[in-house]
Amino acid sequence: MPTFKEITAADIKTSRSALNQLVDVIQNDISGSSTRKKYQVFVTGGLGPGVTSSLFQTVFDQDYTLQTSNEVLDLTVGLFSGSSTVAGSTTGVDSAGKLLFPSQSLMMREKINIYRQFAQTLLGDADAQFTAPFSNPATTDYVDEAIFVNIKRLFARDRVKPQTFAMQFYTTGVVDSTTSGQPAYSNIDRTSTSGSAILTDAGQGTQFGFGGQVGDVAFSTVSSNIVGNLFYDQGIMVLDAKKVLSGTQHVSGTIDAISSGGTAVIGSAAGNPRAKFIPDFFVSASIDDVVDHLASCRFSSGSLTALTFQNVTNINSTLVFCRATADEFNYSSNPTFTDSDGNIIVIDDPTTDRTFSYITTVGLYDANDNLLAVAKMSRPIEKNDEKDLTFRVRLDF
Repeated sequence: MPTFKEITAADIKTSRSALNQLVDVIQNDISGSSTRKKYQVFVTGGLGPGVTSSLFQTVFDQDYTLQTSNEVLDLTVGLFSGSSTVAGSTTGVDSAGKLLFPSQSLMMREKINIYRQFAQTLLGDADAQFTAPFSNPATTDYVDEAIFVNIKRLFARDRVKPQTFAMQFYTTGVVDSTTSGQPAYSNIDRTSTSGSAILTDAGQGTQFGFGGQVGDVAFSTVSSNIVGNLFYDQGIMVLDAKKVLSGTQHVSGTIDAISSGGTAVIGSAAGNPRAKFIPDFFVSASIDDVVDHLASCRFSSGSLTALTFQNVTNINSTLVFCRATADEFNYSSNPTFTDSDGNIIVIDDPTTDRTFSYITTVGLYDANDNLLAVAKMSRPIEKNDEKDLTFRVRLDF
């Protein structure tokens, strides 16, 4: 049977510490089709085969069909309802107050609702607008077209550590050479090779908002050129698409569309030959089309690091000091400690030899003697009347 001793409040201490882990996400994880999962929850009807698309895509650290794969981050895009991009695309409002859009656009209400959802979570108001920088924005700093990078809890843990985030991003798509003013080939599905930039929060201050601590994200070469926000406690980055994508570059390629063939060619002679990534591509393409382009083209497709940061895991600890004075715990209640006559077996001469015991386990009990926790020693520790021992039991949670 165990030997008991009451633990007082003076024997219990609490502490808090943090564990940091370095997370690297390689380019192939983001750009690969087998590591990026789509959730086809949006389906149109009417003309043609219709359009099927996700509202977001999830990046995994390996083939997502494997049971050992882990979700790393989500990618999606959104549009601010009061932006010129939305105003220039809508054809009016129906009797229920719902915005109407022509068939040349796609998933506009979904893109607006995604923006509103992130605004509600991070800004506390679904109708609020993101700005880059987060505080004291100029007129040109309001985010109309947003790229959302949502890092999963498994990797962000309790928060992203400030001043540790960096991401390589290609701001320029493949330059589409033209013939007689018309694009010669598609650049939507071609991996970018120029305009590489490092986006980082290093050197940027932090502040607090509705979504917790937030820092600005800027180009590493020009720290004053702020392109987005990083919400550390939520593990969410918001990028201004106008600032990280070349706004003057023409876009060309095949996108999903409500048509007899189910597709349309943007940047063609029949469909706006001088179309640009913003606003034309963000308006006309489905969310899957936009995310496919961002993931497969703008992060490149090599084995280099595309995104890196340190996370923070908060560790709350309770330290219980279990003290054994010189006169305590020198005997054992184990029946084998004595012989049939009651003599202590571990000593030869009870008149001259000191009794001793070996402590192997510390148990923590509540007031009703219910065992709550057990701490095992790495080796038995001798205890006699010449030793005053203190065992520190640490409970982390």
